[in-house]
Amino acid sequence: MDLVPALDEPLKQPLRSVLGPATAKVMAEHLGLHTVGDLLHHYPRRYEERGQLTHLADLPMDEHVTVVAQVADARLHTFASSRAPRGKGQRLEVTITDGSGRLQLVFFGNGVHKPHKELLPGTRAMFSGKVSVFNRRLQLAHPAYELLRGEGAEEAVDSWAGALIPLYPATAKMESWKLAKAVQTVLPSAQEALDPLPESLRAGRGLATLPEALVKIHRPRTRADVEDARARLKWDEAFVLQVALARRRHDDAQLRAVPRKPKAEGLLTAFDARLPFTLTEGQRTVSREIFDDLATAHPMHRLLQGEVGSGKAQPLDALVLTPTGFRPMGGIRVGDEVVVPGGEVAPVDGVFPQGERDVWRLVLSDGTSVECDEEHLWIVSTGPLAPLRVRTARDIRLDVRTGEGAPKWHIPPVTPADLGPDVPLPEDPYALGAALTGPDAPPHLADAYKHTTVENRLALLRGLLDTSGGPDTSGGAAPRGELRLPSRRLTEDVAWLTRSLGGLARVTPEGVSLALPPELDPAAGPGTFHRAILAVEYVGRGPVQCLSVAHPEHAYVTDHFTVTHNTMVALRAMLAVVDCGGQAAMLAPTEVLAQQHHRSVTEMMGDLAQGGMLGGAEHATKVVLLTGSMGTAARRQALLDLVTGEAGIVIGTHALIEDAVRFHDLGLVVVDEQHRFGVEQRDALRGKGEQPPHLLVMTATPIPRTVAMTVFGDLETSVLDQLPAGRSPIASHVVPAADKPHFLARAWERVREEVENGHQAYVVCPRIGDEADEVRKKAAAEGERRPPLAVLDVAEQLVAGPLRGLRVEVLHGRMPPEDKDAVMRRFAAGETDVLVATTVIEVGVNVPNATAMVIMDADRFGVSQLHQLRGRVGRGAAPGLCLLVTEMPEASAARQRLGAVAATQDGFELSRIDLEQRREGDVLGQAQSGARSSLRVLAVIEDEEIIAEARQEATELVAADPALESVPALRTALDALLDEDRERYLDKG
Repeated sequence: MDLVPALDEPLKQPLRSVLGPATAKVMAEHLGLHTVGDLLHHYPRRYEERGQLTHLADLPMDEHVTVVAQVADARLHTFASSRAPRGKGQRLEVTITDGSGRLQLVFFGNGVHKPHKELLPGTRAMFSGKVSVFNRRLQLAHPAYELLRGEGAEEAVDSWAGALIPLYPATAKMESWKLAKAVQTVLPSAQEALDPLPESLRAGRGLATLPEALVKIHRPRTRADVEDARARLKWDEAFVLQVALARRRHDDAQLRAVPRKPKAEGLLTAFDARLPFTLTEGQRTVSREIFDDLATAHPMHRLLQGEVGSGKAQPLDALVLTPTGFRPMGGIRVGDEVVVPGGEVAPVDGVFPQGERDVWRLVLSDGTSVECDEEHLWIVSTGPLAPLRVRTARDIRLDVRTGEGAPKWHIPPVTPADLGPDVPLPEDPYALGAALTGPDAPPHLADAYKHTTVENRLALLRGLLDTSGGPDTSGGAAPRGELRLPSRRLTEDVAWLTRSLGGLARVTPEGVSLALPPELDPAAGPGTFHRAILAVEYVGRGPVQCLSVAHPEHAYVTDHFTVTHNTMVALRAMLAVVDCGGQAAMLAPTEVLAQQHHRSVTEMMGDLAQGGMLGGAEHATKVVLLTGSMGTAARRQALLDLVTGEAGIVIGTHALIEDAVRFHDLGLVVVDEQHRFGVEQRDALRGKGEQPPHLLVMTATPIPRTVAMTVFGDLETSVLDQLPAGRSPIASHVVPAADKPHFLARAWERVREEVENGHQAYVVCPRIGDEADEVRKKAAAEGERRPPLAVLDVAEQLVAGPLRGLRVEVLHGRMPPEDKDAVMRRFAAGETDVLVATTVIEVGVNVPNATAMVIMDADRFGVSQLHQLRGRVGRGAAPGLCLLVTEMPEASAARQRLGAVAATQDGFELSRIDLEQRREGDVLGQAQSGARSSLRVLAVIEDEEIIAEARQEATELVAADPALESVPALRTALDALLDEDRERYLDKG
């Protein structure tokens, strides 16, 4: 049953005994109505006033509608067909109007006779059917209808007594007026309805009684009657549901869930101590919220919206050191290699454009400077022997000098690294260095002498120093004497070489003074080669970007060989649970994402992830991966580590849900990209704990049911908005392919333009295309206009047509894994211009060079899917473009939904739009979203105030009377609401 107050006899009476078996069967099969009470709670969708006709211009495409209109014209045509070859086929075309628009009705064959006699010009009637398009005109084919005549039809007059005509949610098998007649039959039974609202609540808020509300909702005399009835029935739905949730919360509060408070000196503390960056204010706030929840004795239910990231960033023209020299930050892509401060080479595993931000300049003691945003992280120390720390540019700016006025923070030198292969150079580097101060010196150093090995760069500098004078004997890190070189550019090059070797160099108008560390220059004395930070100055606003480096140091080298730092996904909530002896499980939607998370976690934790292993740290735990494709031996070991408690953290896919998986003490479940999982799947994992574990759900786009539960107060919400809010902007536009075909042609031109500018594009289709015959048969059976567009078909058309000459490939879920990997590798490497794909690219695909996406038949996708798909572009320095192609008319609900998606990139706002235009997922049932809903008159977005008030009333009532002994009618209503399935669902949380 749905959210219906419990109804006493005779309202539990089966409809079969009241309306007859035929009508009752249709109502049960098509509308889910079984009893008199069910029918009384099948409320009208809207009302028509007599004399006021429906606006036909607002009809939605492909939906079953009921309209009240007047016949303007009726014409009978004959035609030849396969069934009537001699021109005896008949077609009746009836045009109806509401004074502002027209709609065509068509009847064929034997179906023309009755309407031909009855639908005469001037006749008013109600018409019901599915809106379709023929010859670019809206029409109803073979609609059912009911004449509305004031004279000579007593039955019709009696059926529609009153000033308002109720129009019910109907189907092709059960029209609105038939439902109205059925309601008229059972309406007297409404007087027997038990009222679930406590009398004090009802009277205090001036609400109608339930019998009165039921009569007014079905047979209103005025609009005020409708409002009175809806106000009362909304309270029924909100209050009964809130009482159910309040009782669940009350029962949970009685259970002793295990509080998970991190130890003072445990794994989390050890992790934080070595964390090579500081958290943003947003991350600190969210962490506090999560830790507070984990420390309580009842399960946490928290929704975390937004991608976990720090947003530490540098301008796009800042330089990043790679094995082949410096490259602009804006040109760095995922998979590129960079040099880390320790001299090793590591790949970039994340590139995060942050849009425009305030940019600051760190001025260093050697005359150089480097730019970043305020959140950017620097590895610094307070002196040559002091331990290294990580500080944001803001921290440094606010505390730049000591009490005595001296510079407080110093940046350590880099470890020299080879910046190129060990190949023969055009000239011996030592000899070239010796010639730099002479008349034959080149105007600058060729790149070959800079992008080479440490040995070659050092040889060149030794040649220069040996020729320009003896060693400095003053001790310390004092520089060699001032070197005068023939050109300013050559002077800068020598300073560059010195810094690349961990030395100090200062360029002055007269020349350059430099010093190399003792391990490279025997003539140098011991001392510090740290550069002091003299000041932090404001530069202005500009585009910035941050990197994630797949290396235990999580650091890279920027302008003038300055050591900087980046961040990765925080693990602190899971570590806090492990600290308490519990286990944490992260559920990822795909194997690719699970592997990425596992790799990131283990790298981030270092030896803290090596519990039970040689070399593991004191507080270490074990981090295991569990996916469906693992080998038998690896899987068996992972399962053993979980059941024994050896593994504190497990990261996996749906394989975690399988019956064979057992935990020692599951304390926290983290669900990533939650809209890819059904509620049942999430609960299956949570059910593996001895007591209900805490739940943290991470998503960029909450699904409708999640937003509904958030509004209802059953999920607490945290928002991390530094990523992806700062990514390069994504412009989204709806392309009405049927109304304006030239818009679609322009879309393909834009794809070509992006490719010509060095970028790449996605084209997304709803289906693959190797099942065409079956899809066409199904579409024909269901009366669809055509099958959804397919990857294989669209790719073929693009290659032969608008994208001829571009490198186009396809990607879909039924390709062999090795083929899919090969396609993605080619696309990531820039060897493919356009990738035509299904939604397999929705999550986990990161190609920053892809800037355009065309989504075909966009109306076939849900809001969360469109939001996730759109997120695949705009991930690099260049802005993204997303084109939503549809053939739906402008007035259709689907078209309005696409327009809403194009207008915002906020995940919660999109979910609110989804709620308003679709339906809430069954708040207490298994449905994720769509037609099945417990809510009849209550709108989650519109009625937030009622829900909040009902929650307060329900909480107070349950606190005072948990068993509801004082309100037996309410208790009976709950029994009707909570059938066996929903009771079990609610138990799962």
